[in-house]
Amino acid sequence: MVKTPAVFGAPIRVDVLNFVHDQMRRNSQQAHAVSVKAGHQTSAESWGTGRAVARIPRVHGGGTSRSGQGAYGNMCRGGHMFAPIKVFRRWHRHINVQQRRYAMCAAIASTGVPALTLARGHRIEKTPEFPLVMSDEAEAIKKTKAAKEVLKSLGAWSDVQKVYASERWRAGVGKQRNRRNIRKRGPIIIYNSDNGITRAFRNIPGITLLNVTRLNLLKLAPGGHVGRFAIWTESAFKRLDGIYGSQTKESKEKTDFHLPRPIMSNTDVMAILNNPAIRAVLKPRNMLAQRRTSHVKKNPLKNSQVMVKLNPYAIQKKRNAIVAAKRLAAAKKKGKAPAAKVQQPVAKKAEKPKDTKQPAKPSPKKAAK
Repeated sequence: MVKTPAVFGAPIRVDVLNFVHDQMRRNSQQAHAVSVKAGHQTSAESWGTGRAVARIPRVHGGGTSRSGQGAYGNMCRGGHMFAPIKVFRRWHRHINVQQRRYAMCAAIASTGVPALTLARGHRIEKTPEFPLVMSDEAEAIKKTKAAKEVLKSLGAWSDVQKVYASERWRAGVGKQRNRRNIRKRGPIIIYNSDNGITRAFRNIPGITLLNVTRLNLLKLAPGGHVGRFAIWTESAFKRLDGIYGSQTKESKEKTDFHLPRPIMSNTDVMAILNNPAIRAVLKPRNMLAQRRTSHVKKNPLKNSQVMVKLNPYAIQKKRNAIVAAKRLAAAKKKGKAPAAKVQQPVAKKAEKPKDTKQPAKPSPKKAAK
């Protein structure tokens, strides 16, 4: 039995790990740029104003469809790109040492959580323990056949079979750029000293080998996803306490470094709130406390006191309505219809006097005709 190193209790900060992973991945970029002449290898000039066309430079000449076409602009066919890439761009990123160490501790701690490893797609159902540790005799293996038998005895061969089954062609132009095939990742084997272990395991697809003193975050958490299936040799596993230390002991190999402390030692908030020891020291709930109403806006249509402030006659109006309702109910009970309101006669509008004008007599000239 080997004692689990303290680094496996470090907080798994996925946000820090993703940030550091993204910054590290940028450091593998090569400087590249587009040609300075790109988009300008043609003779073109603007037609100016007054011709009811855009002022974009246009190709000279005639007798061909190319003449008169827009050129140079990033919106034109055959034009330059917007903000052309230059080789003097800031390609690489500096990462703080403490951030890199924090992300590495999070990646190592995540390899000891079976749920995260299963969620990442690894097959660990047949492994006898987790994290998985094998004896130092595996570091002296030099044949792939023997390495295969070791993986089968550890119950890790099913994860390698998953890699075999996942091999497929890459989608996109990468097929033409000497990277045709892609496949999933298998287990990562972390050793202390290389006595032939790298030669034995390197030909098995999907397997990555790392020295415990030179761990790589891009390999431990590919794509920024935590929980890769790690297989440790015994000496490498024991050496983690010396490399990363603990929350109380300083690291022996890293200057001025302690393991990061988790913000909460117990993340089960409901268990904390329901704990009798905690509930005993809490103040009891004050049921008599009244809500502050000075700043609360109330609806006058629902609150009669607010309505009275706005309209003092509202009380009398409400009483009149109640009395009228009682009278109506009493009248219905006796079988008498309520007295109908007497309609006052409406004065008719005065009619317009009829037109008393006589028709005009025809002129003597028209009568003669």
